[in-house]
Amino acid sequence: MTTSQSGTAGHPADRGDQHPQTLLLLGATGDLADRLLLPGLGRLVATGAQPNLTLLGSGTDDWDDERWRRRVADAFAAAGATGPRVKEVVRTTSYLPADVTKEEDLRRLLSNCHDQLVIFFALPPAITAQAAAALTRIGLPPGTRLMLEKPFGTDAVSARSLNEVLARLVPEEQVYRIDHFLGKSTVMNILGLRFANRIFEPMLSSAHVACVDIVFDETLGLAGRAGYYDGAGALIDMVQSHLLQVLALIAMDAPPTLDARDLRGRKAQVLRATRVWADDPATWSRRGRYAEGEVNGKRLPGYADEPGVDPSRGTETFAEVVLCVDTWRWAGVPFRLRTGKGLAARRKEAVVTFKQPPRVPSGLIGYDQPDRLRIGFGPDRLGLDVNINGPGNPLELGQAHLVADFGPGGLPPYGEVLRGAFDGDPTLSVRGDTAEDCWRIIAPVLDCWRAGAVPLREYPAGSWGPEDSLLIPVPAVATEG
Repeated sequence: MTTSQSGTAGHPADRGDQHPQTLLLLGATGDLADRLLLPGLGRLVATGAQPNLTLLGSGTDDWDDERWRRRVADAFAAAGATGPRVKEVVRTTSYLPADVTKEEDLRRLLSNCHDQLVIFFALPPAITAQAAAALTRIGLPPGTRLMLEKPFGTDAVSARSLNEVLARLVPEEQVYRIDHFLGKSTVMNILGLRFANRIFEPMLSSAHVACVDIVFDETLGLAGRAGYYDGAGALIDMVQSHLLQVLALIAMDAPPTLDARDLRGRKAQVLRATRVWADDPATWSRRGRYAEGEVNGKRLPGYADEPGVDPSRGTETFAEVVLCVDTWRWAGVPFRLRTGKGLAARRKEAVVTFKQPPRVPSGLIGYDQPDRLRIGFGPDRLGLDVNINGPGNPLELGQAHLVADFGPGGLPPYGEVLRGAFDGDPTLSVRGDTAEDCWRIIAPVLDCWRAGAVPLREYPAGSWGPEDSLLIPVPAVATEG
């Protein structure tokens, strides 16, 4: 049975701040800006939500205004963003080459910014930290909002240091640590499912749940991202940020309201209670790297042979870790987080596997699969695997897969997080203490891996991952698109 939900919770076009705003985009010539940020901005501008926006791009490349405007126009067009406001932003945008670690360059950039200022750091963590430190010696206009792309720092110490620097620049409520994986629609879909359905809310606890799997499997390989990815790896790129945020939404208790303070407070509580299962990362984590193979009929070179990769780093493209959430609701339930590149199938979902019934009557035959609740991401989709009596023998059980589409949002994830910063709404941003806790959770795993206690297994591209994987693949019924 398949159902769909056509209604969506929209946003009025005039919700954004009406006073003029300037978005200063640092790292404007990079891949992130081109693929995700500018298309999201174009879609947002097209809604009319930001009627008085000026865009200023900056990077180390020696571009001029004309080349920059072509990039912005192409990104907006690719996102289907049209209309007079879109054309106006393209016409008025400008570009300034700069080294954002130098005070004199930052002063020049700020002198070209007017009105209420939003600064987006589309930069590697180390450069972001240097730029923020330089800004503390310069100062920022009152009311400036800062947007930072994950990862926030490179470990717990650097994350804490960066937070201290940011606190000297602006108040915490003006810092937007964004995780585009959780656009507003995805967040609200999870919260609505969990807390607006009595058939689910009481069941999501250790009394009824056997395990929770949060999976982000990709068929893609490196895709030209060696400059960033080879210094990060799967654990930092996906588990430390995106998957832990999903865990927090699935495991948190109901917030009193959806106000940013309540929602982020509940997420912080869960993450403070999260750690590696049995405090034993050597047993409860896995890492791997894809070797040459075939994915969807195309040959993929081994990761170590990809352009820009330093094989001696031993960067993983596959990461698994089992965590426990030591709260009253979830104590004793393993949360298994998994991500990988170059795998056999694309799978992006959270799966809640329920415990078996206390007893299945002996007259019923064929029970061999537990019930599962699935929450798919991209497309956002709800799936429920249940055991029912099938056709033919009425005593023989079979598993049925019920699927329903969540209502899609009106904006892509980057459009949502940008709107949050423009509107002064930090609901979708990661709070400073939460960012530090995410590093604390994976620190034992990183230390264990760096010490060689968990081997780096190679797996053929197009396979399900390393043979000693902790998580047996389950067909992604809820995420088939």
